Amino acid sequence: MAQRVNLQGNQACALAAIEAGCRFFAGYPITPSSEIAETMSGELPKVGGTFIQMEDEIASMAAVIGASMGGVKAMTATSGPGFSLKQENLGYACGAEIPCVVVNVMRGGPSTGMPTRPAQGDVMQARWGTHGDHALIVLAPASVAETYSETIRAFDLSERLRVPVVVLLDEVIGHLVETVEPGKAGEAATRKWATGPREGFEPYMVTDDLVPPMPRPGDGYRAHVTGLTHGPDGFPTQKPDEVRAAIGRLSDKLALHRELIESWRAEECEDAQVLIVAIGITARAAGKAVTDLRAEGIRAGLFRPVTLWPFPERALRDIAAKSGARAVIVPEMNQGQLVLEVERLLARDLPVIGMGRYDGEPIPSADIAARVREVLQS
Repeated sequence: MAQRVNLQGNQACALAAIEAGCRFFAGYPITPSSEIAETMSGELPKVGGTFIQMEDEIASMAAVIGASMGGVKAMTATSGPGFSLKQENLGYACGAEIPCVVVNVMRGGPSTGMPTRPAQGDVMQARWGTHGDHALIVLAPASVAETYSETIRAFDLSERLRVPVVVLLDEVIGHLVETVEPGKAGEAATRKWATGPREGFEPYMVTDDLVPPMPRPGDGYRAHVTGLTHGPDGFPTQKPDEVRAAIGRLSDKLALHRELIESWRAEECEDAQVLIVAIGITARAAGKAVTDLRAEGIRAGLFRPVTLWPFPERALRDIAAKSGARAVIVPEMNQGQLVLEVERLLARDLPVIGMGRYDGEPIPSADIAARVREVLQS
């Protein structure tokens, strides 16, 4: 059995990345994610990896893309302002289907905001931050142990599906210290490398699993890589049918592998009068509220998307329908972002009530419990 240790969330993220096979990190120090870079700087050289502190977040993302195209599992970490700077190159990674992992430890905003205070204001930016239609995966852990396991899963999904994966933490989870059992059973996933004839190779060929094999540098495959919309041969195109097929395949790829990607947790939802939907540290507070309310005889339940994007919409719809819930409450540390997705899915059938807080303080479990009581009494 692996040794149990106390780890900070950010440390767990870095160690999990190394366990998953990450051998390149490029980043720039930024509160509250700096411990990830600090840990990687000390631990990566021990396993033959490379750590580079870049001049800024734009260059950090570019370096990660280059390392991944060179065949190495690569990661960067940042917070909100740096995540904004990464968006252009993140869009390139989406369009060119370059595996990489980006960690965003959220803090208050906008602009430089509150560097040391928690927030969850990057929920929609994580999904739609870069321009145009694109596809990527966002994971939202709610504990240090889950940060460890979901960081490993982020690399597995990224490598298997040729897609950028964002690990979205809030400041509290990033700095929380909890007991973790490091180590991972089984082999880490690897990307699908090109094999077979080099003549006529298409770097973005359409395959049954919609994941094109990636040419490994030095293997003799000619590949044209561009951020312009491209056909299966990798060269730019503006022909409507080719553009439709290329952009459509990016989203179809995630839809085809939805069972692999989606992860969620449901607590006490079977007979819930009120469902609570939350992520990160807010979900931890919501879980405590559910326990306290159940002790009073109030049937509350918690639905927590671990995979935030693509959102586990079928699971939430099914749980809401089967529970017979009278309302849904969405507590979050912003003015209302996650609630928009829940409204899209459920507002036709039952009330969806937002509960936002954006003053740099987490939402207490007592406040969530009080809101549930108010809803049931109204």
